[in-house]
Amino acid sequence: MAGGPGIGSGNGKAYPGKLTFNVFITCMVAACGGLIFGYDIGISGGVTSMAPFLKQFFPAVYEKESEIVPSSNQYCKFNSTTLTMFTSSLYLAALVASWFASVITRSWGRKMSMLIGGLTFCAGALLNAFAQNVLMLIIGRILLGIGIGFANQSVPLYLSEMAPYKYRGALNMMFQLSITIGILIANAANYGFAQIKGGWGWRLSLGGAVTMGFGDNASLFSALITGIVNSLATFVSILTVDKFGRRVLFLEGGFQMLICQAIITIAIALKFGLQGNPGQLEMWYSVLVVVAICIYIAGFAWSWGPLGWLVPSEIFPLEIRSAAQSVNVSVNMIFTFFIAQIFLQMLCALRFGLFIFFMFWVAVMTFFIYKYLPETKGIPIEEMAGVWKEHPYWKRFVTVADDEENGDKEEEKEKEKEKTVV
Repeated sequence: MAGGPGIGSGNGKAYPGKLTFNVFITCMVAACGGLIFGYDIGISGGVTSMAPFLKQFFPAVYEKESEIVPSSNQYCKFNSTTLTMFTSSLYLAALVASWFASVITRSWGRKMSMLIGGLTFCAGALLNAFAQNVLMLIIGRILLGIGIGFANQSVPLYLSEMAPYKYRGALNMMFQLSITIGILIANAANYGFAQIKGGWGWRLSLGGAVTMGFGDNASLFSALITGIVNSLATFVSILTVDKFGRRVLFLEGGFQMLICQAIITIAIALKFGLQGNPGQLEMWYSVLVVVAICIYIAGFAWSWGPLGWLVPSEIFPLEIRSAAQSVNVSVNMIFTFFIAQIFLQMLCALRFGLFIFFMFWVAVMTFFIYKYLPETKGIPIEEMAGVWKEHPYWKRFVTVADDEENGDKEEEKEKEKEKTVV
């Protein structure tokens, strides 16, 4: 069956390893590497809605946002190449850094990569906190990206290798939980620092990273709400991933995201239309959109968010595991970079059609999981090749492994014959 149930412990070998206190604490500490990624995701989204920050570094956007220069089209309100470069430069840096992290992780170990990631992230956070111009902001973001590239490449590998296979899913997802907690802390910090008189609270938001269509405050408060939903929903995946498996969460989450995306698309299309001028937004409409977004985020938080780090870190053999994780981080970051770089331009050009674009890709990726991803729940990493050999599609690409297995069986038969002769 395509992506059917897992194969258990494979050939019946005993793989010792209990979930001891030391193992749990070790995984928890390593997973904290996700805090820096999550904090920066939350912070960058928050400070770009703070009027003092926009006024100092992106005055053209500030003028549109504050309606000094009237703009009735809400779709194009924040469209700025410089602003998107500030946001997306981090992901491009993380993409490149993951390639170097692959070599260091393989040659010097996972701990060294995590250490490098933490140090460069601290440097980037300090530079952003004391930034005086856009160039300093972007350089700081690049350093943050290098730290994230190293952390995202090494931490999931470390967790999957340290965890007993029966608890690998839950312990690996501590990384995603740290990301969501980092986002939540960032959202709370943004909301609190935005209240500081004098308009310098954004510096505290950006500096706080030292290993952590509404008005300004309402926008930050809604981000705080979604951050709470994101963190709580991640616990669902931690509690269920090793019980129900990866495929169930992937498929359920994808379906949930698809439905919510459709609701959001219809709501925006009816209210904003093609002109992007919704007029006065009623409370019930705002609540509907926020609830739909929260349900969407919950679906992502217990499926595609954590599983996107877990599954790639557990399916590859030791010889290529570090390089494969680097490819995973690279693909993740390059698409995040493109989305961050062109999202505002696409929103301005496509209007509510942009949400149809994303809805299409949610459907595609969910179908891909249904068709091509086998279940990896409860499979020791050492025996993961057996999952692919049983899959109706991927088995055609693991003939070498089949030949090796057949060779092992022939060797065992020869040994049995020798024993019989003796």
